[in-house]
Amino acid sequence: MNTSTSLPRRHMLTTSVGALAAAGLASFTRGASAQSAAPAARPLPAYASWKDPGSLIVHSSSILETKRSAFGSSVITPAEQLYVRNNLPAPDASIVANRDAWEISLEGVKNPRTLTVAELKKMGLETVAMVLQCSGNGRGFFPSKPSGTPWTVGAAGCVVWSGVPVRAVVEALGGLDGQRPYMTGTGGEKLPDGVDPKSVMVERSVPAVAMADAMLAWEMNGAPISLAHGGPLRLIVPGYTGVNNIKYIKRLAFTNTESDARIMSHGYRVTPPGAKADPSQPSVLEMTVKSWINSPSGEGTGPSAGMVHIHGVAFGGMNAVRKVEVSIDGGKSWREARLIGPDLGKYAWRQFVLPVRLPPGNHVLVSRATDAAGQVQPETRGENLFGYNNTSWADHAVKVTVA
Repeated sequence: MNTSTSLPRRHMLTTSVGALAAAGLASFTRGASAQSAAPAARPLPAYASWKDPGSLIVHSSSILETKRSAFGSSVITPAEQLYVRNNLPAPDASIVANRDAWEISLEGVKNPRTLTVAELKKMGLETVAMVLQCSGNGRGFFPSKPSGTPWTVGAAGCVVWSGVPVRAVVEALGGLDGQRPYMTGTGGEKLPDGVDPKSVMVERSVPAVAMADAMLAWEMNGAPISLAHGGPLRLIVPGYTGVNNIKYIKRLAFTNTESDARIMSHGYRVTPPGAKADPSQPSVLEMTVKSWINSPSGEGTGPSAGMVHIHGVAFGGMNAVRKVEVSIDGGKSWREARLIGPDLGKYAWRQFVLPVRLPPGNHVLVSRATDAAGQVQPETRGENLFGYNNTSWADHAVKVTVA
């Protein structure tokens, strides 16, 4: 989920682009985040060395993508295969040495205070399964080749989080201090020296109503959250794109205005082609209905002629999935697929399958999801400067050759 926009005038950098690049912050400068369309194989970074290298594309030390063929046919994405997208270098591993001691400040409530993870664990517990997806997932399908990681489908996964509901913490601290329309989270990454903190810090604001399902999570897929995925504590906002799920969260504030950090004011804005990002443009927040096929994957050797089980994933963002249709002729005709596996709630994705007989030849396989509100996955992408929010079923098609 790279962002590459001009700096707001009041937050001009006090160092050079070269210094940012040296600090691993190239994604905060225009054009510096452009990735090769076919990244060469690289070793896993040290903080993610426990991941499965055969399941991942390593774009850089802070960007790992899950291969389409690695998703499998289960609902939950194993941590070893889950993508990574960090806007700043991961903090030192020492922060997860004593997880319960990590502190977060709560502001905009009647009794503001700083709490440890150990104290949070006494305030409540919930578990939620949800799709975690980078807002740039599908960017690699844009013909305009926007700057940023050329993700196809691998900047997403379905994971289970456990933690304390934000609403329970707010209630324990006396409720909100007046009308506070925004919930603002600030990450605990170490900021580089010599730059305006607002120009690089990870701080995002979402509507305060998101508090209803948001949580401060310390566990992912049944284990303490790894450093690679934001441990020891991460803000989870189900239904919202990944950048709003703040890693290493150190501050949660209910505010009257959106954050003026650059990543909020100018980053992750749906900017029209040819324009410059500015705060008036829509921010990347809620996800919408989307699906894609994982098998056949279009990678390597295609399937043999005969019966083929076409399967993939579908999710509705803020809504549950109602149905999925599959086409084997590029969208000319459709057949309804069967939803399989457990239904883990409206924020999780559903697996779908359609058994078909494929004759020898070339085939274009696509899927199209409909959510519980009746919204249908669109055929075309919404063109924008940075390649965000691509839900086009045509773009996500799989081309296979059947022998």
